[in-house]
Amino acid sequence: MTVVGIVSDTHLPRFGRALPRALIGGLRDEGVERIIHCGDMTDLLAVDLLEDIAPVDAVAGNNDGADIRTRFGRKKILRIDGVRIGLVHGDAGAHAAPRNAVDAFDPAEIDVLCFGHSHRPLREDRGPLLLLNPGSPTDKRMNPQYSYAILRVDDGRVVMSALRFFADRRVG
Repeated sequence: MTVVGIVSDTHLPRFGRALPRALIGGLRDEGVERIIHCGDMTDLLAVDLLEDIAPVDAVAGNNDGADIRTRFGRKKILRIDGVRIGLVHGDAGAHAAPRNAVDAFDPAEIDVLCFGHSHRPLREDRGPLLLLNPGSPTDKRMNPQYSYAILRVDDGRVVMSALRFFADRRVG
């Protein structure tokens, strides 16, 4: 089994030079072995901080510069423990983020779709496809709490997926 932490829209260093301790503690307590960032890091600082916990893969969002776009690209499919995970920020087009994300892939090529952009946490089953937007651990906007997601995969199937919420974004 592989435990994956999913984050998006960290917008560092605008929201500080460190990640919230609730996020760091939560990812460590869950035993994450990989981390996915769904874009809008705005600086590679977010990747460096997350890599202190586990290896990171990501895609660039609309607020990410050329260095992030070059390193990660804007869309990809990861295969983790036999599960095909589509990864895109969700900002392309005039639609809302979930529809933009779904439109970015052929549904037959992925099992899970991770995206960001809206800062709105979402966990939704659409037939055989699982949609996950982890929200943001640093910029909750109109949401009541900050958030991230956890995905447990094993031998080609999703064992568990959940959103995790916290109210305090203090660091240290």
